[in-house]
Amino acid sequence: MSPAMDTLARLAKTIAARRGADAGSSYVARLLAGGPPAIARKVGEEAVETVIAALSQGTDELRDEAADLLFHLLVLLEARGVAFADVLAELDRREGVSGLDEKAARSAERSD
Repeated sequence: MSPAMDTLARLAKTIAARRGADAGSSYVARLLAGGPPAIARKVGEEAVETVIAALSQGTDELRDEAADLLFHLLVLLEARGVAFADVLAELDRREGVSGLDEKAARSAERSD
């Protein structure tokens, strides 16, 4: 696993370990206590901030907002019981497949 993936895997484990922690002393526990709807709203907020940074701010701001987005996405995955390893496995499955072909296949599955 690459150093970047190691970092994300460690972060996912830390987030999982914070489940059930005191929401008064853990931001992750507070987010998880809010449930998926609240966390999803936070992911949306961070996504918008990432887009704004990409379009009108510097690279440092974009880096910071992207880090916030990844963090909150990992919290949402934990809240919904989706393992980070499963997300990586799905990316591995898609590797080498044309993005257009992969998207068409997903669209066909949804219309069935």
